[in-house]
Amino acid sequence: MNKSIPMHIAIIGGGASGFMAAITAAETFPGARIVVLEKNRTVLNKVRISGGGRCNVTNNPTDLRFFIKNYPRGEKLMRKLLPRFDANATVSWFERRGVKLKTEPDGRMFPISDSSHTVIECMLRTAKLLNIEIRTSTTVDSFVPKENGGFTLTIGENEILETDRLLIATGGYPRLSSFDWIEKHQHQIISPVPSLFTFNTPENYLLPLAGVSVQDTVVKIMGTKYEWRGPLLITHWGLSGPAVLKLSAWGARELAENDYNFICKVNWLPDLNEQQVREFLTGERTKTPKQQIASNARFGLPLRLWKAFTDIVEIPENLKWVDASNKALNKLAEVLTNSQFKVSGKTTFKEEFVTCGGIALSDIDPDTLQSRSVPGLYFAGEVMDVDGITGGFNFQNAWTTGYIAGKSIGVTLP
Repeated sequence: MNKSIPMHIAIIGGGASGFMAAITAAETFPGARIVVLEKNRTVLNKVRISGGGRCNVTNNPTDLRFFIKNYPRGEKLMRKLLPRFDANATVSWFERRGVKLKTEPDGRMFPISDSSHTVIECMLRTAKLLNIEIRTSTTVDSFVPKENGGFTLTIGENEILETDRLLIATGGYPRLSSFDWIEKHQHQIISPVPSLFTFNTPENYLLPLAGVSVQDTVVKIMGTKYEWRGPLLITHWGLSGPAVLKLSAWGARELAENDYNFICKVNWLPDLNEQQVREFLTGERTKTPKQQIASNARFGLPLRLWKAFTDIVEIPENLKWVDASNKALNKLAEVLTNSQFKVSGKTTFKEEFVTCGGIALSDIDPDTLQSRSVPGLYFAGEVMDVDGITGGFNFQNAWTTGYIAGKSIGVTLP
């Protein structure tokens, strides 16, 4: 479509992908009249609470081959889209608008202000400069394609909105029924299930140690191929931390099918196997024979955690290394490398709620993110069946798909 022709673009969803699409469309098609319709009273709500209020904008730009491996669903689509707007482009986009980012040791990137308000203010300010209309507390109940192109939107009981182009960027829905208004327009919906959640282990003897963390572990879902190496956090309900959250993303659909009942294995010493740990422990009988085992942690583990391990294998509190039996040390080696916990349920990871599922990618043109069945209808963000692991990858999905949808939405339709 010629940029000089006025055009109305309606974007449903005032989150990260919706705002990126609106801003990109306004810059690409200056004659367009753009409105963002948000059902909540405020916009960019996930941005506001992400990363404990700091906003994990993206992840440190790395080789594309490695970056796309962080998307359990949608890797093929992201492989096609990221070369057009990747993490480097995101960093540049924000820096050009006055928001500088910093990289933390684990690769996550945050504004140097350590405040999500910096990101929100940037997007609101940019939208205002581009005359983008933002309407909050506005719920779109349905849309109907018009015979000659464009759409009629029903808002509440009393309002009808006409628009030439429509972008849906509502984010993920936790229930399949929430997609009904989209599914009726010949779109296949992949049933949504939660991703990024902690493991509830109600019988876990470590629960009294809530708050204790170990920086390097390997967590595995028994009976599956899924495992992840990284930090682990013990909570009042079970196991959390990056290793568990990332593992939950990869196993999201399979774990849902098993109703979140499975066995989780933890190796607290991922650089060592059980035999190596056993040899180390037996060696302590000659290195530190008079030292008490329970009160002197090894391998850099937190003392409270070490004490819990010695308790569970029934090593007396005053037992010295020289008096430890092979049987006791073998049990300790097994616990250190092969702790197994029964998982019964999950807990949503605070504000980082993400769903696996959404609009089937086969129904979307990967070059433009336009619906294959409804001309002029576009999608961006988590409403599609794309999700990333924790660490900024879901926001990168929002920036990338929002940008590409925004670039495409005003182009002449065939």
